[in-house]
This record gives sequence, structure tokens and C-alpha cells, in this order.
Amino acid sequence: MSIEKNMATEKIIIIDYGAGNIQSIKFALERLGYDGVLSHDAEEIRSADKVIFPGVGEASSAMKKLNSTGLDKLIPQLTQPVLGICLGMQLMCNHSEEGDTAGLGIFDVDVIHFEKTLKVPHIGWNRIKDLKTDLFQGIVENEFVYLVHSFYAPLCADTIAKCDYGVNYSSALKKDNFYGVQFHPEKSSSAGEKILENFLKLDLRS
Repeated sequence: MSIEKNMATEKIIIIDYGAGNIQSIKFALERLGYDGVLSHDAEEIRSADKVIFPGVGEASSAMKKLNSTGLDKLIPQLTQPVLGICLGMQLMCNHSEEGDTAGLGIFDVDVIHFEKTLKVPHIGWNRIKDLKTDLFQGIVENEFVYLVHSFYAPLCADTIAKCDYGVNYSSALKKDNFYGVQFHPEKSSSAGEKILENFLKLDLRS
């Protein structure tokens, strides 16, 4: 099957749980030739070829929305490639200091606040390094990406990219079929677009 045919037929679900930044993700997918469908329906999410778990906001209130819809139980059970973005990635971790929030427990790491000596949120362009896995195929070391966050995941066994903001931390995580990026690929120019494209094509390389 050609890449073009997969692009036309792949079912890509963006999980709808009231998180912000949905439209910019949809537009980024459209630029790549894909159609992202916003949904909170369990069966539709399960049947997707790819799932994107976005997030802009506060951890405890976002987790309450997931709990109220049963998405907190569904997401860890998914078997297709799943990409958590920003808060989405943080909610896939064990726990967040933001609102003392229990996460989904996919990535075995706790999310913590930057040191008080640092200006937060960490906002703007920063470099990513020590890139691992096909998610970063074609991305050079120290490429710039766009970030907005006050909490971070420390380095751990699931780290596949690092960023430095007073401390080296996880700018991307992977465990099994689950991927997470702290940065916003949909706002990270051509590098972010390439990372999104790599995620959407993961099964084509398997």
C-alpha cells in the first residue's frame, strides 16, 4: 500500500476532553495531508490507526475530565500508536505536582515543578538533544522546538529526547506504543511538522 493511500485512509483521532489547542493540531495534520477527527467516543478511539492526546491547561482539572468520561481507563489500554502532547504527555506519567494529580501511569516518572530560581513558565524556543527512536528520524541534534510549561518530567528510562532549562529534563518519552512530547510539534515549524509526520507513519516502517 502506498504512503498516499495510507494518508487518505488512516483514521486519526484527537482525544476530545476539553483540552485546548485542538484546532492548531488539526491544521498541522491537514498540512501533512491527514484528517484528524475530534472524539471522546471509546469505540471510535479504540478503532483509530493513530491517537493524539493533546493538552493545554491545568493537570488536576484535566484529569477530572478524563475520570468523568472513563478516558482515564481507556487510554492506557490502547494498542495503536498514541502521542501525548504537552499536558497530555504529563498526564501519561505517574503523578504531577500540579494539583497533586495522579496520572495515567503509562510512563514511570513523576512530573515536578521547575526550581523557583527559574523563570516559569518555560516559554519559547529551546533545543532538543540525545534523540532516540523513529519519532526523530530526519531531525538533527539540537533542533529548536516550541515549549510552554512550568512542570517537567525528569530524565528516566523512558526518555527519548532531552531539553535543558536549568536542568536536563525529558522533552520526549516512549514506552511500548505510547509516545509523549513536552513541546508543541504543531507550533514548532518544519521540525515539529516532521516529528508529527514521523509519528503518523510509524506503522509504515514496522
